[in-house]
Amino acid sequence: SIQVSFEKNQFFSTLRIYTTMKSASLVTFLILRESLAFFPARTSPPLPKTMACQASLSPLDQGLESWASSSGYGRIEKSIPAGSSGWASFRKVTVAIPPSDDDGKPVSFFVKSSSRSCDEMFKGEALGLQAMYACSRYMPDDQTEKGNSLRIPKVFHYGDYSSGSNGSFLIMEYLNLAGRSDDYALGQAMARMHLAPPSDKAGNPNSSFGFNVDNTIGGTPQPNPWTKPNSGTKEWVEFFKTHRIGHQLNLAGDSYCSKLWDRDIAPRLELLFEDLMGEGKEIQPSLLHGDLWSGNIGSADGMPSVFDPAVYWGHHEAEWGMSWCAGFGKSFWDGYRSVIPQSEGFLDRKPLYDAYHQLNHYNLFGGGYIGSSRGHLENLKKKLDAKETK
Repeated sequence: SIQVSFEKNQFFSTLRIYTTMKSASLVTFLILRESLAFFPARTSPPLPKTMACQASLSPLDQGLESWASSSGYGRIEKSIPAGSSGWASFRKVTVAIPPSDDDGKPVSFFVKSSSRSCDEMFKGEALGLQAMYACSRYMPDDQTEKGNSLRIPKVFHYGDYSSGSNGSFLIMEYLNLAGRSDDYALGQAMARMHLAPPSDKAGNPNSSFGFNVDNTIGGTPQPNPWTKPNSGTKEWVEFFKTHRIGHQLNLAGDSYCSKLWDRDIAPRLELLFEDLMGEGKEIQPSLLHGDLWSGNIGSADGMPSVFDPAVYWGHHEAEWGMSWCAGFGKSFWDGYRSVIPQSEGFLDRKPLYDAYHQLNHYNLFGGGYIGSSRGHLENLKKKLDAKETK
């Protein structure tokens, strides 16, 4: 037999265990168990509560908590999933100390997030919404009444995750969107946005055509290089010729349309803008929604609202290139024309602006849109031929 002794100086009485060689492993186990009973296991000190919470949060939640705290809004109280698309996820977020909207009501937030970078996903949308927000609040000098304006969500933040994870998010004001309502008010509100002068606050301090970043029209890339400062009609014609119709034709690869454009239309395009040349007549840059069709029109808080834009600064008539898909009736046009009267050459230029969107639809969906595009370009050729024979 083996005698095993384990002594604990001043704390323990002597422990003697006798057993046979066959029970040696059991003896060792019993000794260790008795010993450990007197010595508590070492544990790491608990993390502070805030650190423990941060460690358990997703990169998006960490970003939201950091933004809310640094903005003086306290903590995130609720973060509720609100759907998703093929490229982003959506949430409705409330904070402990919310800011107020123009009516003094507490603001909730609509958050878009993606695994892709902010430059790729949200920067263009954020800058577009900021410009629309600024221009929608413009009050012409000759209007003494408040009038109708667009309800555009205010952008509060956009950027990449700061936790080292891939991804980005956009935070904007949450709107309770409803269906399309008053078309007369919508027409007036769109006209007010179009009349807003270029400014630093709206992202266009040099009064140019284009935009701060390239964006997309549907899923099609839309280039927006700035024209020279204080641009007018000639600069607009060149911009639309190259970066709108020319760009779409390059993507479409239809030889008939390209030849018709290059040979018979583009060289004479300025003839369509003769009524908009000269002192006091020049086209001034207007902020455009850029993709205005019925699916992007609604209302919020009793005001007309437009969303999912493809924003850039251009000729206000170019806004109506999607009117064939927007359902604008007499009430809408009465509202719009009460602020911006129809120009002499509007109907001559309309096939040009329609052609851009018809070509884009062909590039997106194919099918019969190429026939519609050819029809608009042929119509333009006829109008130019008629102008040259006068």
